[in-house]
Amino acid sequence: MFLLRFTQSRRNVVTESYRTEALSSTLRLVGTNLRKSYQYIKFSLKFAEAGRAIFPALPSLLMMVAVLSIQAEVSAKAPLVKTNKKPGTVRNAVINQDDRFMALRDAALHDDPRAVQAHAAALADYDIPSYVDYFSLRSRIVSASSAEVKAFLSKYEGSAIADRLRNDWLLVLGRRADWANFDAQYPLFVVADDTQLKCYALLSKALKQQKVNVEARALLSVPREYGDGCYSMVTYLYENGQLNANDLWRQMQIAAEISATSMAVKIGKLLDISDKDVKQIMDKPEILLKTLLDKRPWARELRIFALARLAKSNPEQAVASLSNFSLRISDTEKAQAWAQIALPVAQKLRPEALIYWRYAEGARLSQEGYQWRVRSALREGHWRFVKAFIADMPPELRKEPAWVYWYGRALMDEGKIDEAQAQFASIAEQQHFYGQLALEERGLKIGLPVMSKPITDDEVALMANNPNLQRALKFYRLNLRLEGTREWNWELRKMNERQHLVAAELARRNDLLDRMVNTSDRTKTEIDFNQRFPTPFNESMYKTTQALGLDMAWVYGLIRQESRFISGAKSHVGASGLMQIMPATARYVAKKIGLGKFVPEQVNDVDTNIALGTNYLNMVLTDLGGSQALASAAYNAGPGRPRAWRSTLTRPVEGAIFAETIPFTETRAYVKNVLSNATYYAALLEKKPQSLKMRLGVVTPKLTTASDLDALQESN
Repeated sequence: MFLLRFTQSRRNVVTESYRTEALSSTLRLVGTNLRKSYQYIKFSLKFAEAGRAIFPALPSLLMMVAVLSIQAEVSAKAPLVKTNKKPGTVRNAVINQDDRFMALRDAALHDDPRAVQAHAAALADYDIPSYVDYFSLRSRIVSASSAEVKAFLSKYEGSAIADRLRNDWLLVLGRRADWANFDAQYPLFVVADDTQLKCYALLSKALKQQKVNVEARALLSVPREYGDGCYSMVTYLYENGQLNANDLWRQMQIAAEISATSMAVKIGKLLDISDKDVKQIMDKPEILLKTLLDKRPWARELRIFALARLAKSNPEQAVASLSNFSLRISDTEKAQAWAQIALPVAQKLRPEALIYWRYAEGARLSQEGYQWRVRSALREGHWRFVKAFIADMPPELRKEPAWVYWYGRALMDEGKIDEAQAQFASIAEQQHFYGQLALEERGLKIGLPVMSKPITDDEVALMANNPNLQRALKFYRLNLRLEGTREWNWELRKMNERQHLVAAELARRNDLLDRMVNTSDRTKTEIDFNQRFPTPFNESMYKTTQALGLDMAWVYGLIRQESRFISGAKSHVGASGLMQIMPATARYVAKKIGLGKFVPEQVNDVDTNIALGTNYLNMVLTDLGGSQALASAAYNAGPGRPRAWRSTLTRPVEGAIFAETIPFTETRAYVKNVLSNATYYAALLEKKPQSLKMRLGVVTPKLTTASDLDALQESN
């Protein structure tokens, strides 16, 4: 907090005195030692509290010692400073240019234009001038002239940072309705992954009297919160007849499903529904259902909207409410109401969901609705409905490997072997969870593909001279992973598959295992599984897993998914290290295994992290009856949740069905990826073909019982 406060105050006075400017130049130095200094402060305070009764001044004294220790270390290593005599001017200083660049970036990200310009002026000879210019211009992108922006884009055309600035500028142009410049620049935007810009682009076309309703509906079919661009597009298209009221209620349906109140409020305005009513439906739908009058505009639609919200918290009450007014609505509206109830009931893994889906036949479904309808049928083992529900999906959704595989399984159940095998063959060569399962359905085990010829030193040396990759590597050395990954991925776009493998090897030699894995993962014909599935820290892993009797391939598969082998990785929720261990979990496991004098900061030590992570994984594996599918889910979502999901089963199900019907999107993908990874790791380590189906096993119904591990789910 000391440094954070100091940093905040520095931003406003950076050009007033060199004292604050010197601090910014040494900020990275302090940051490097912040962890151990902060550890000492925390320890001091904890110790001081215990001794306060004996010596009241002890906390203050120890804090002073801790802060002085930081200052002493910084002073000892800080760059020499040469100051001007005139007060109130920006002093020149002999400081590290990388530190200055970091200060520039920090100022730009915190919208401090004065500091940005001061730092940029001192970086005239920096070795990455494009980013100096970018941060300088980005800080005033709203006020910058078109000529300035175009000059930057022309100077750095074809670079990743030019495309990033074009993205920034296009958003400004869209908000300004400067369609002449927008239309000229948008086709040049390479990454083209910004939904707001896609909405602005369609709005621009619509303003020129072009029909864009089909494209707009497709864009809006994927659940997401609205930004200015998409709301402006929807408003214009609705007011000019390209979208109708049904389209708006479809958006309200999505808002109800994803609990997007701000999105619902915006769409409600177009339908002349007050903010108060929309918020009441989102938060307390039962009130509106009791008080809504039939003669009110949109009464039927509002009831269905409210039912969708009520079913999330109280499905029984939603069903009862529907029965109260079902005679006053059409069959089409009734089907839609049942669809709105069926989705949250299905996501709660309740068996009656399949009945509700059957009542909803003919209803308009969201992307989530189509998929959960199939999952409900899978859980109950009704293959006829699995087949029918997949056949009813939109074509693009039906092509996804998951639904290709399950459609094939439904055909197998009907005895249509040749048709089923055609489905499996279409994805069996793909190296992912459903590709592996499809391969097994074709009677084959999961082995290793033919490896490409080894990468030579000459190839790596040539790749190392690539200026864009050199820039990326410098950013990684500065711990600027966002910029590093942007530059790295930008350069990969220009490479063939062999070059991807060479770049992956360059990443390995620079200790960037995550870049190696992700780069190598992109290839389809030139394949190196040693790059895709590395086994670092092998000695520690082998020793720990052997002692626990734990499957090392599974642990590697989990680490690959958790951190991509970034030992210092830290998640947005506070998980740390290779195995992404939460603080409460680390304390719990350390105590259980007798790790003496454990302090939370030890979790980033590789050996300690592996010891804690593997022991915790072994605990949840034992707690969940030896099922890797359940234990993987527990590692991601907490041990209580997979037990609760298993308790809702009405019959034993294969592990693949359990994995596909996990209610949490993140955990569902996580379990599939971890077990797919583990299968490939086993093939590498054991040097023989493997079975993913055997690894998944069968998950049987079992009532939820309390466990000591449940407390971690709450405390984490």
